[in-house]
Amino acid sequence: MSQTVQQIQDEIIDEFSMLDGDMEMTISYIMELGEQLPEMSESSRTEENIVKGCQSKVWLQASLENDKIEFEADSNTAITKGLLSLLVRILSGKSPQEIIDADLYFIDKMGLNRFIGTQRSNGFGAMMKQMKIYGLAFSTKTQNA
Repeated sequence: MSQTVQQIQDEIIDEFSMLDGDMEMTISYIMELGEQLPEMSESSRTEENIVKGCQSKVWLQASLENDKIEFEADSNTAITKGLLSLLVRILSGKSPQEIIDADLYFIDKMGLNRFIGTQRSNGFGAMMKQMKIYGLAFSTKTQNA
């Protein structure tokens, strides 16, 4: 049985709580997570896959497999890539409806707003919004199938 969006977020919150809010350790852990993000193919790094509203370059692509959405993502900056990897971990493998309904609270709960600043925060919001847009697009496709 796969984990719910909430269970995965709680797991991430637990992992980060071990860092006791240490900014340097938190940032290096986020960057480490980004390095573990599966490599995005060069052919997917196209203009149409760029997430608008991000300061750094962020590519996001989604595909529907067995009624679950799989995300592929990349960024040209380490921290953004790490944040992306968290979103991919939470939302990949979920149904379009689960993604549309997802309440992504982990950033607030972890106090990550302090680390990501306004610019990144706007970009992070844009990434979440784009993932939900994919959810909507695929939910329409599955309903019409």
